[in-house]
Amino acid sequence: MQATQGVVLPGERTPVTVHTDRWRAGLPPGAWPAGLPANGQLWRRDVFAVADAYRAGSASPRQLLTAVLVWAYGPIGYGPWRAARSLDADPDGNRLAYALEGVATPAPDEAALGTAYRRFRDPDHARLPWLGPGLCTKVLYFAGYRRGVGGVQPLILDRVVASHLPAEAGVGRGNGWSSEEWLAYLRWAAEQARVREVEPDAVEMAVVPDR
Repeated sequence: MQATQGVVLPGERTPVTVHTDRWRAGLPPGAWPAGLPANGQLWRRDVFAVADAYRAGSASPRQLLTAVLVWAYGPIGYGPWRAARSLDADPDGNRLAYALEGVATPAPDEAALGTAYRRFRDPDHARLPWLGPGLCTKVLYFAGYRRGVGGVQPLILDRVVASHLPAEAGVGRGNGWSSEEWLAYLRWAAEQARVREVEPDAVEMAVVPDR
């Protein structure tokens, strides 16, 4: 289990504020994970706790996706509607479980990360409605990040992050990045983390200082 519960991560400035009752009312039965803060103040540690429970077998893949989407959409009004469409397209969680099988291991490597990303983007495997790269990399981040290990770790890549990355990160300015672009960014962040002696996700958080 990752040592993130009860800890605000270095580089994380504020929690995401969500309307918990509205979210719960808008989602399919059984999708809401246990343990999310009732006060609507959601930190990364809270989503990591659901990811820990998923890997331990006490939370479903759909509950993990819910936690990630609640954190990702936050107070945005269309968030619950889009999240429900994503969840409804995978009622048994089989597509999610298939995409995540390689990153739920104790130490997912680059090959496993690349495979998971490609599965999420392939409509014949695990692609879900409204789950583009910006969101699927958030799922992969929470499901696959291993704190304290260093090296290449799954990180969030959305349009905001991409727009602030230097050219040497290897990411284009669009929003349909290939698995090779995502992995190039992860390698760049790993090297930045090594030099700065920080966690790779602290590098991601520092890319967008006003976020």
